[in-house]
Amino acid sequence: MSRARDLLVSTAVLLFGRGRPRLPERERIIPEKPGRPGWELVAVSLLGLGALAAIAFPLVYGLAKHIPHETQFLGLSLGLSFVLIGAALVVTGRHLIVTEEIEEDYPAEEHPEEQETLVQVVEESGDRLTRKRLFLLSLGGAGAALGVALLTPVVSLGPVFRVGPLLGTPWRRGRRLVDEDDRPWRASDIEEGTFYTAFPEGADKEDLGSSVVLVRLPKDRFQLPAQLARYPADGIVAYSKICTHAGCAISLYRTPMFEPTDPKPALVCPCHYSTFDPADGGSVLFGPAGRKLPMLPLSIDSSGGLRAAGNFDGPVGPSWWGVRLWKANPPS
Repeated sequence: MSRARDLLVSTAVLLFGRGRPRLPERERIIPEKPGRPGWELVAVSLLGLGALAAIAFPLVYGLAKHIPHETQFLGLSLGLSFVLIGAALVVTGRHLIVTEEIEEDYPAEEHPEEQETLVQVVEESGDRLTRKRLFLLSLGGAGAALGVALLTPVVSLGPVFRVGPLLGTPWRRGRRLVDEDDRPWRASDIEEGTFYTAFPEGADKEDLGSSVVLVRLPKDRFQLPAQLARYPADGIVAYSKICTHAGCAISLYRTPMFEPTDPKPALVCPCHYSTFDPADGGSVLFGPAGRKLPMLPLSIDSSGGLRAAGNFDGPVGPSWWGVRLWKANPPS
């Protein structure tokens, strides 16, 4: 118990003690000067205001949709933070840090006595700060707040906190596929050699996950993985129309004119020519896309209409880092 008590006392002295005691016989190098609590309060207040201005930056950034002219407020908060923190450092340098001029040149070689003298000068130079810990805490808080403000725009590179809304789609089991005029697509409408655009009935057509491309292929052409074997409906397959490279719309369909020498059928993005294989689950055949097209499972109802049999097998849209971590639920 006594050993544990001694350890606690020693730890408290190290954490809360005022540092190494000065030997009484040690002569001061810098003349002792009175503290300046007024200037300390000014410096601490400026650092606190600078921290508040920096904290305002991520708040305005996060509430941009609800704040008019948010760009001006972003610039004001960040600029004001720099000005206030800079003013605090100027006050500290001019009124709280002792400035001493050395009249003689440094010696060619360092000696232990000179090193001790240098350490003593540094220690005595800080004696004017009567609220040293408060000042250092304020300085650290202002620096941390400013760092958070500067890192906030990194969030725009991809969702960080709420990724759910970007991963959801309007597709559900049983939802009918319709054209741009809300006319239901029938399986008999889909012919080989061309492709069609479809949307979920009753959903917002501008939604990123709404539009799909429909193509019909001979059933003997399919080379689907086992987990996608049930996704086609009578040779008809559906894929997201949003390219996984940069988010452009898939609007070209390559069909062979002179088989078997021509390349096989493929969906092509016109922006950077990413090419996807509709017979192999939307795998990438060519181009910069790093991920296959998400595939939508289909079914045919009793009247011959096309319906979704579930959600996509993967996330829709460009492949920012969070997309790769998400796994879609396969149709049940």
